[in-house]
Amino acid sequence: MIRNISVGIDVGSSMTRVVVGEFFKGEKNPKIIGVGESETQGLRHGYVVDFAQAVISVKNAVSTAEKSSGIKIKRAFISVGGVSLRGESSSGSVIISKADGEVTSLDINKALQDCEDNLNLNNKKIIQVFHIYSRLDGKEVLGRLEGMRGTKLETKAFFVTYSVQHLEDLIEAIAKAGVETIDVIASPIALGQIALSEKQKIVGVALVNIGHQTTSLAVFENGLPMSIHIFPIGSTDITNDIALGFKIPLETAERFKHGDIEENFSKKKLDEIIEARLADIFELIESHLKKIKRNELLPAGIVFVGGGASIWGLEELSKSILKLPASLGTTEIFGNLKTKLRDSSWFTALGLVISGRDNNGYSEGSFKNLFKDLKNTIKSSIRQLMP
Repeated sequence: MIRNISVGIDVGSSMTRVVVGEFFKGEKNPKIIGVGESETQGLRHGYVVDFAQAVISVKNAVSTAEKSSGIKIKRAFISVGGVSLRGESSSGSVIISKADGEVTSLDINKALQDCEDNLNLNNKKIIQVFHIYSRLDGKEVLGRLEGMRGTKLETKAFFVTYSVQHLEDLIEAIAKAGVETIDVIASPIALGQIALSEKQKIVGVALVNIGHQTTSLAVFENGLPMSIHIFPIGSTDITNDIALGFKIPLETAERFKHGDIEENFSKKKLDEIIEARLADIFELIESHLKKIKRNELLPAGIVFVGGGASIWGLEELSKSILKLPASLGTTEIFGNLKTKLRDSSWFTALGLVISGRDNNGYSEGSFKNLFKDLKNTIKSSIRQLMP
């Protein structure tokens, strides 16, 4: 019997994590059958700076996951979340081609291509596309477009892009580690599948992932991403500030950051150091929310995930600065999760495994073919773009 296996590999700046899941007939969510992790070497702010070290990091994590699952890992879904990750909206239009005005898949494809043509893709690659809305002769269409009649089709889409060079380096490193890439998914999108409910994504929510060297912000509305932005600041900056402020080793500063402070050190000073750096992060978030006109206008508030989400006082400080509800991301999707997998640092890899549900895990074709032609990327996304 062929097993429906799905594997997610999240190569973060701090840790590389691999999760192996198996889908069973009649079950919506997979059972986690194996995990692996290793300290990441050779990456900075999400991109490869030392190829050989990056390969070793992936190999070590994959090897551990293979041992715990009993599965030889040959293919996987990969996440990207470095500083070159961006989300951009673009609009396009087309005149309906058939004489009787009937909308066909060709018209939809052309409208999407026009959206793409209006993007500035200098040194960037489209990795995901989301349909925002379509209008036919000026009226928004809810539901299936094909078969309707009109003269002009207008479409708006949200494109997730990433540096071509960084993406190729990461995929090559994973290939050198013996794993073929099935598909590439933006970390905030994978995280959203685990940490956010559909209700939150519909009414409006910001998902903030405070990682080791970067902080990502993803805003969702009407069930779809409307903005993705990465800031080059993370929890390591807080650790460094504490180490400098108290003149202590980084290892000790890391413990202090999570509330484990020794008696002969000032708790008040520690709070001031942490709050100062968190305030910097929140000000960047506030500035971006203002830019997209969503500051203080997200009913589901801010959901924090990532290694930096466990910093003491995070939620209360966020509420006071951002003036929005704040909470820590949790998940109820997996009933069999081991204790450590409930840590939101694992949510990206878990979200990648979920991607296998719609992409048939190992039965999916190779992603490398999509890299040969950008148009193929658009075509492969038509299914999810259809309203």
